[in-house]
Amino acid sequence: MSRFNKQATNPRKTTNHEGAVAYNLTPELELYTAVCTSTLQPKFYTPNSMDVVERIRKLISKVEPSFVGKLAVYARESMYLRSVPLVLTVELIKHLSDNKETWHKSKDVVARVIQRADEITELLSYYTHANERKDTKKLNKLSKSVQKGVATAFHKFDEYQFAKYNRDTEVKLRDALFLAHVKPTSDEKKSLFDKIVNNTLETPYTWEVELSKAGQEGKDKKKVWEELIDSKKIGYMALLRNLRNMAEAKVSDAHIDKVLEYLTDGEAVAKSKQLPFRFFSAYREMVGCTGRYNCEAKGADPFTKNKILPALEKAVIHSAKNIEGFGTETRVLVACDVSGSMEKTISQKSSVQLYDIGLLLGQILQSRCDNVVTGFFGDRWAVTPLPKENVLANTLNLHQREGEVGYSTNGHLVIEWLNREKIMVDKVMIFTDCQMWNSGGSWGNRGSSKSDFEREWNLFRKDINPDARLYLFDLNGYGNTPIDVVHGKNIYLISGWSQEIFKVLAHIEKGGDSLDKIKEISI
Repeated sequence: MSRFNKQATNPRKTTNHEGAVAYNLTPELELYTAVCTSTLQPKFYTPNSMDVVERIRKLISKVEPSFVGKLAVYARESMYLRSVPLVLTVELIKHLSDNKETWHKSKDVVARVIQRADEITELLSYYTHANERKDTKKLNKLSKSVQKGVATAFHKFDEYQFAKYNRDTEVKLRDALFLAHVKPTSDEKKSLFDKIVNNTLETPYTWEVELSKAGQEGKDKKKVWEELIDSKKIGYMALLRNLRNMAEAKVSDAHIDKVLEYLTDGEAVAKSKQLPFRFFSAYREMVGCTGRYNCEAKGADPFTKNKILPALEKAVIHSAKNIEGFGTETRVLVACDVSGSMEKTISQKSSVQLYDIGLLLGQILQSRCDNVVTGFFGDRWAVTPLPKENVLANTLNLHQREGEVGYSTNGHLVIEWLNREKIMVDKVMIFTDCQMWNSGGSWGNRGSSKSDFEREWNLFRKDINPDARLYLFDLNGYGNTPIDVVHGKNIYLISGWSQEIFKVLAHIEKGGDSLDKIKEISI
């Protein structure tokens, strides 16, 4: 027995929020998971939303500026997130300034992450906060990177886009125009910028404006919606969000057909860049779910409803059509975490929970696999066979079974079941917040050298399938995992809520890495 030369321990071993054995991620992986699962809202285990920002600040100092910049672009362009890419960009520039470092492409990151006109003022508003300039009138001088990036972004948008987002906020578009010293490149641009300065932008034709006018003039909403649909000026997201409103307004069958033809067009779905859970929100609204069991679409014509629901199923499948399914020779297990910590809404304005996102992504993946078993876990693990065709209906069905398997995060039971029943699978896909523990033990597995999940996985690979691959889809980015994803063989971590996660999955299947898509971005 060695008395002095002790066996080395993994320096990244830690405990998670439940006190169970876990593993810290590398700084790059941790920043990736923190960013791709954040709306900058409080989380179940971190109720202060500023904790997320503080983590991002600390992690920025541990990784290369180029990776941070590419991650900001990735989060905006591939993950379709809005607020966190702006925060990441500003914090990167502040870090460079505070530490007297330079990275000449930071201005290009600013221009890339600004994808909507209102994101110009959003970025500058956060800039005032990050630099502790409480009086927005004293913004005075921007960093060169922010100034040049914002100036470039101003040339992306036309009068309609500026008018649509010309709001009476603390930082206004005219303020941004002056602060960034934007120079017009043509007479047309000069005229547009003068309108921003003088607040004479033409009132945009939007569904909000038209419905507001209709209310003031006593106009029939049915007619307004039909005019909006005929105009083809109402965007994809607006149509998706207002399906129930249109149905309740008794919009004609012909107009509903026009809407659904657009919503189910594969090219339109791709261009819309909708997160999959947006389709689930629309589906749930159409069904009329206001509670766990109360689902009734009051006021909506049942025939219209029966047109819309299948169309939404078709659209969500289009949104993830690039998933490379697994053939009959590949046996796949899909498991979804429905523990109490997953019942946190993704933002204060949303009713969508991480619970829903995990179930939905799991059902989408199931729809693309030929040989698959699905289930969900809490205190217990339950196999839940459901038809592949009804992704949104399945998700709603599973949500309404909330509490059926309890509220702990006993992910090890998924693998324990495989071991006990001697079930051969090639790939295990788990959608979770990664805060796994054993509620059946003595207050989790505190004091144990390995997590129960890790022990079960090692046993599975030893006795059943040494070539099995494990994918953890991290939906909440707490910064640790129940098994070592950095050094573990055939163990992978993918993070985010967009269909991009399935492109990452396909890339890994071909021998790549979960961060490759970020590092390959050209700025």
